[in-house]
Amino acid sequence: MTDLASLTSKPVPARVSMGTKLAYGFGSVAYGIKDNGFAVFLLIYFNQVVGMPAEQVGLAVLIALIADAFFDPIVGHKSDATRSRWGRRHPWLYAAALPIALSWLLLWNPPEVGNGVMFFYVIFVAMAVRFSFSAYEVPALAMLPELTRDYHERTEVLRYRFLFGWLGGLVMLYAAYALLLVPEPGYDNGILNPNGYHRYALVGSIVMLVSVIVSALGTHKLMARPNQSEAKSVSHGFSDFGAALRFRPFQILLGAGVCAFANQGLTFALTNYLLLYVWELPPSAFNIYPFVLFLGVALAFGIVGPLSRRLEKGRTGAVSAVLSLIFGTLPYWLRLVGLFPDNGSNLATAAVLGLIALSMTFGICAMMMISSMIADVTDAHEARTGKRTEGIFFAGFFFMQKCIGGLGILASAVILSIAGFPENAQPGQVPAQVIDRLAVTFAITATVIGIGCAWLFTRFPLGRADHEARLAEIAHARLS
Repeated sequence: MTDLASLTSKPVPARVSMGTKLAYGFGSVAYGIKDNGFAVFLLIYFNQVVGMPAEQVGLAVLIALIADAFFDPIVGHKSDATRSRWGRRHPWLYAAALPIALSWLLLWNPPEVGNGVMFFYVIFVAMAVRFSFSAYEVPALAMLPELTRDYHERTEVLRYRFLFGWLGGLVMLYAAYALLLVPEPGYDNGILNPNGYHRYALVGSIVMLVSVIVSALGTHKLMARPNQSEAKSVSHGFSDFGAALRFRPFQILLGAGVCAFANQGLTFALTNYLLLYVWELPPSAFNIYPFVLFLGVALAFGIVGPLSRRLEKGRTGAVSAVLSLIFGTLPYWLRLVGLFPDNGSNLATAAVLGLIALSMTFGICAMMMISSMIADVTDAHEARTGKRTEGIFFAGFFFMQKCIGGLGILASAVILSIAGFPENAQPGQVPAQVIDRLAVTFAITATVIGIGCAWLFTRFPLGRADHEARLAEIAHARLS
């Protein structure tokens, strides 16, 4: 008989209050800022502003991720096994807040040293940032299965975490383009202004600190309470991490996640290169760009619930991945055959931004599905083993997400190298053949990854009927 009776001492609600949804979601503002900063600005800052070779930046981030491989499972395991008067997750949330803010400040304020020393500085500070976020995000994500066991309510709750995460990142992106990374004497292009990145770091660290603390306080009353009766049903060792990796539904979701987040990381790391050099968008378009992305977020927030109820989660993920791929690469294929409007025209600017919004809409829907489906995987594994290992599953998911984001930066650096993209380049002055190689290589890479993502979604074996059957099994076990 599975050891599930202990769960009765702490009922899991089917529906989550709006206040809890908002508080839970608000905590992802910090991760949104961090993820956006790593994806959009990290490469161009250290490459074009600090002067590091792009390959060194990508390698430094990858090394930090390898180190992180040993930290995420530890956090997941320790979070599952934590016993305190604030429960399993909240001690981690509170403890991570200050390290997150301080490490973010250090990342964007490097010392004036040579490339060799700077390479190691980026490695160690990137490790500090990632370790701090692991200590927060893994326990925070692991709260999702504990907040509700309802199949569709999990997607409803998760919408708010994605909404606030993207909102935080995009508001910060707008602030960067419009207010922080602005031209100054000696720096005609604000994106290449080092002083702007120091302001960017300070504002980001303050907002991160506030979001983590406010979210922890907002979920404290509901979730931060001791429950010693859970002791027998939680993870007790790293053998559980191996069991999680061998669980086929989890393997499929990790594969889909690798593809979904790889495309996001690749696209975001090349954003400034594509918009500045391929499409030659005017400065005003960069001020609009965050609103375009948020339009995609808002559309995803509105359609993901009805879409998943109609198609179920696996099919919703597959359809979303295909649509995101089509809209995301269409302008590059049209440009290749000479059917896209000329750079500099209002029509070209509107078409590029509109297709980006649509691609983001469905890309975010696919990523929402992955997170929601992992919560279902934890239930399936619990029904099989009797152990509650939410932290381990979400540690694996979170590590995958970070790894692929870093690999996206590295892949972007490789694409720039293949294209022969020069350092300290100015828009409009890069040879046309270099721009063409950049555009075509990006489109081909994104297409291959997107097709793989859609196929993996179709292989996911758990659906709503399976979920309802597992809940019935768990209820029966409680009565046994």
